Amino acid sequence: MLIASADLLPALKERTSSNESELLAFSDAEALRALETITGRKPAIVALERVFAGTPRGAALINRIKADPTLKQSEIVVIAPDGDFSRFKSHAPPGGQGGGGAAGAAAAVAAAPAPVHTLDQRGTRRAPRFRIAGQVDVLVDGNPATLIDISTVGAQVVSGAVLKPNQRLRMSLTDEGGDVRFRAAVAWASFEISSKGPRYRAGIEFLDANPQAVDAYIGRHKAS
Repeated sequence: MLIASADLLPALKERTSSNESELLAFSDAEALRALETITGRKPAIVALERVFAGTPRGAALINRIKADPTLKQSEIVVIAPDGDFSRFKSHAPPGGQGGGGAAGAAAAVAAAPAPVHTLDQRGTRRAPRFRIAGQVDVLVDGNPATLIDISTVGAQVVSGAVLKPNQRLRMSLTDEGGDVRFRAAVAWASFEISSKGPRYRAGIEFLDANPQAVDAYIGRHKAS
């Protein structure tokens, strides 16, 4: 399985394809469909392009794979167009050997003459994420949502309004310290049934938020 931005996907497919195994490829905009395929097909290797892996959407995909016990045999590999690669070994198959699925991609990536690093050294998050103390509400496209955690580049929220992956929206962080408004996008979303009824949990990627203003907001609301 290979996931990369649309402009880099053709070159990476050419580098990692093999006549001996099947290679499934998705653009970063198809992350949700890729996850559905991963959970259904359970590939031995999931290769993510490095820049995508460092985005909130990429980090969410990685965390979903890591959290799924049925995918414990799926190894996550982070690759770059220049041939550099990183391997996340927590899901490596016994003996470090992959089989089936994207095994050809894994062989091509593993052959690259680069040192192995853990994925976190590459930065699955571009900024530290902080849990929120107590109940803090924000506005997502004018609808109230509960803030779960936040960084200067993204946040996790729970909302009664529908939120879908790739949805563009406006977000507002308002408190006694001021009002921080910016454009954002839904990196991932899931539907939940709670004691209070249906709701959506989503990861929001900030597109043009002022980092200093968001950092000040975090300082006022993060859990100690």
